[in-house]
Amino acid sequence: MIKLKVLGITRSEVQPGAYALLLENADSTPDEARRIPIVVGAAEAQSIAVNLEQVVPPRPLTHDLFVSLFHIYGIELKQVVIYSFKDGVFAAMLHLSNGTTNVEIDSRTSDAIAIALRTGAPIYTTEEVMKLTSYEWRRDGEYKPQKPVRLEDLPVEKLERRMQRYVDLEQYEKAARIQKIIAQKTNLPEEEE
Repeated sequence: MIKLKVLGITRSEVQPGAYALLLENADSTPDEARRIPIVVGAAEAQSIAVNLEQVVPPRPLTHDLFVSLFHIYGIELKQVVIYSFKDGVFAAMLHLSNGTTNVEIDSRTSDAIAIALRTGAPIYTTEEVMKLTSYEWRRDGEYKPQKPVRLEDLPVEKLERRMQRYVDLEQYEKAARIQKIIAQKTNLPEEEE
């Protein structure tokens, strides 16, 4: 397991109206780190940012309510584990204990991190998730992505799966763009529209 720390929130360059939560390996140095960007919604970004900036909202946010319930019922968040990255979606697990019973609850990663920040619980990920999603950051400005970041760099098999996912989601413009890339890679004529 790799321990992570939250660096902050920024606007997502990939999805308009969304934000990017940036995580970094906890044993990073000031000059080098492995970073994981996670796209989160506006509400989750606000909740995380409020906590990072130590702003006290006039009324409790949803994640504050969860933490209050944990305290009232003697529940401790032991840790958060980001255990999966599949089809562009991260998945996390809350590890909870009331002193006698331990339970794991599946969670959206943004919610798990918002709660972990409020409780001081550590955040971890697996070697596999780190390998699939992180990039190497260096103070000297040299960035080394761990995986291809352009669609054109992905193998045809992955492009075909991604195209099918877009078709299933009825995102036909994105599917058509991928279809063109597949045609270029395989030198096949594109299907007539």
